[in-house]
Amino acid sequence: MLAEFKSFLSRGSVLGLAVAVVIGAAFGSVINSFVGDILMPPIGLLLGKVDFSNLFVTLNGQHFTSLAEAQKAGAPTLNYGLFINAIINFVLIALALFVMIKIINKNMLAPARACPYCQSAISDLATRCPQCTSDLTKADVSSEV
Repeated sequence: MLAEFKSFLSRGSVLGLAVAVVIGAAFGSVINSFVGDILMPPIGLLLGKVDFSNLFVTLNGQHFTSLAEAQKAGAPTLNYGLFINAIINFVLIALALFVMIKIINKNMLAPARACPYCQSAISDLATRCPQCTSDLTKADVSSEV
């Protein structure tokens, strides 16, 4: 059983997954910094420094001036302001990822075209399709992918 576990761990897919998790965590901190340090300050300025984090409803009917005060007293609260903040952060992070991936794809990937035979994406420099192995000539060039 130990040998099987060792074999499982030494597979390329497991190692690749481990590398992806580590790089994903590092990339996550970059995205969080981008959203928190670059996107949020101008948005906060445009919205008049609105802070939703202190919006809550106590479920026992007591009145508290802040969420921290209610939590310190042990009152049950419905923290809808924190939920609104989480939604805003999610949308901003998704937007930041979309923009960054779009820029990376545009600037770092090799120009591509469609194979006229199998329609797979191929490099503009390719003379043979890597998928269907068709010979590509200048007359066969089709539109970009």
